[in-house]
Amino acid sequence: MKHSYADYVPAIKAMSDETRLKIIDMLSCGEMCACDILEEFSISQSTLSYHMKILSESGLVNAVRDGAWMRYTLNKEKTDEVIAFFTCITNDKEDCICKKSKNKKSDNQCC
Repeated sequence: MKHSYADYVPAIKAMSDETRLKIIDMLSCGEMCACDILEEFSISQSTLSYHMKILSESGLVNAVRDGAWMRYTLNKEKTDEVIAFFTCITNDKEDCICKKSKNKKSDNQCC
């Protein structure tokens, strides 16, 4: 499984904020409008919009305008892709980057 690390940076950056992680958790239960999400936080509507823009641009969240409201859903395909990427890079495998290192010391040696 080949990965371009750079492809995952936007999603990882988007998840590097406590508020955005909580929003992802909330959306795991299904679609929510911005006003319902906002009720869970002590932040302004503009701050929520900022967070939702980051989540949407990263591909983790889908945003759909419904009249005056914005409705959000978790992009399950993207979240599954990020989970698979983390699983891949945190487990030993035949083509692991650590096995390709030219400067790798023997198992018991370090710098």
